[in-house]
Amino acid sequence: MKSSIVTILAVAGLLQLGTSCVNSEREIATSTKDPRSVYIPPTSAGRRVSGGTVLNTVRASHSFSDPKTKDNFLLQLRGPRILTSRLHLIVLTPKGDTLRHETMPARALLQGTEAQGSKMLTVRDQEIMILRRMNGFFSEDHFTNLTVSGTTARPAGLDAKAWDTLRADQTAISFEYPGAAGNERRLAYSRQLGRAVVLSD
Repeated sequence: MKSSIVTILAVAGLLQLGTSCVNSEREIATSTKDPRSVYIPPTSAGRRVSGGTVLNTVRASHSFSDPKTKDNFLLQLRGPRILTSRLHLIVLTPKGDTLRHETMPARALLQGTEAQGSKMLTVRDQEIMILRRMNGFFSEDHFTNLTVSGTTARPAGLDAKAWDTLRADQTAISFEYPGAAGNERRLAYSRQLGRAVVLSD
């Protein structure tokens, strides 16, 4: 009796082992990955950048550092919630070189709007307004040719050398956008110096 039980258990074990081998071989045959490769768990790439969650991203391409090519403009909203997040303005060349990386609070987009100082609007209304202003951040009318006459005063905080290079470049383009304090800022690129400069704060 005992020998019969042992025999049945042994046969069951062999059947299970055979099924396991068949499944493993089938999985390996249909897999596109090398079974000997080290397993790397999936990541949420694109959702987290520099330790912050990316809640929204707006992209645009526009001539800026070179009239013959278009640079890439990126505005990312990073943080736990829209109203407490920070905006990252990043300007990259077609090769991926960073021309400008600036941060500001998301609430800067509420400056100069009906949401500023209003207690009637809900949190959701303010969040929607920030997202809408993000969508229009890189609108075409924010990019203009930088025409500087000889009588134009040098912007405060801009060194004379950078100002002279911009005045000499008739093809320079400026980009206007809201600053952290709610005032309009203007960004231009000095080809002679090889860097972006802020014309107004």
